[in-house]
Amino acid sequence: MYLIQILLPLYDNDGTALPKLEFRRVSGELAHKFGGLTAHTQAPAEGIWTQSEDANPTHDEIVIFEVMTDALDRDWWADYRLSLERRFRQKEVVIRAQPIELL
Repeated sequence: MYLIQILLPLYDNDGTALPKLEFRRVSGELAHKFGGLTAHTQAPAEGIWTQSEDANPTHDEIVIFEVMTDALDRDWWADYRLSLERRFRQKEVVIRAQPIELL
């Protein structure tokens, strides 16, 4: 089994707030495909990173969507990531998968 996490920004690359409707759309898509999801939306997480050694750190506020699945369909996830990058006006959306064991 896998835990898939999607990290989505609250703002696009120009700093414009993204519409809440897009986040609800993602929730609906994932719930429909995977039978449920967990959305961490109440207190946005903060990401900090640098593009190069000389660059100032970049800050971003994100929400995290999680789904669990028995199989990891890499082609589907690659297509979905590209769709999210277009819809959320991002150079890159992070989607990560972790193998998990249910206890």
